[in-house]
Amino acid sequence: MRFDLVDRVLESSTESATTLKAVSMAEEYLQDHFPGFPVLPGVFMLEAMVQAARVVARTRGETAPLTIGEVRGLKYNRFVPPGCSLRVHVELTGTDAGSLSFKGAAVLIEPGHIGEPPVAATGRFTLRPVRVAGENARRWVCPPRARNIRA
Repeated sequence: MRFDLVDRVLESSTESATTLKAVSMAEEYLQDHFPGFPVLPGVFMLEAMVQAARVVARTRGETAPLTIGEVRGLKYNRFVPPGCSLRVHVELTGTDAGSLSFKGAAVLIEPGHIGEPPVAATGRFTLRPVRVAGENARRWVCPPRARNIRA
């Protein structure tokens, strides 16, 4: 299942990107998270940062699929309820053997809020190319049902 957590790219370059995600009660994952107190799941705040980082990767000409290789220092500071937006900013901090390292911050944009928006989440993470090899590659690319082979 794929969730698009970038509604709009506000800025992008080969070094950074800023994106926006409007959180709506129409999002299916809010129906159960949490009953009576819907909030954007924390892992989706991280995923919003990852998707913003993929914008940077595409701007740099990266074409290989990228996955999370490492997450460090991830901190959650605020809940993000429906009716608010999440503004994500990521910066490239390094590259190594096809991997891209980033630091990111997600801020809570609340309707009517005056002043500096509160930080909802921060962290550092690395995206690396998806590694697929040998028999596992065949299974990953083409699952048994699609090959008419019983698992």
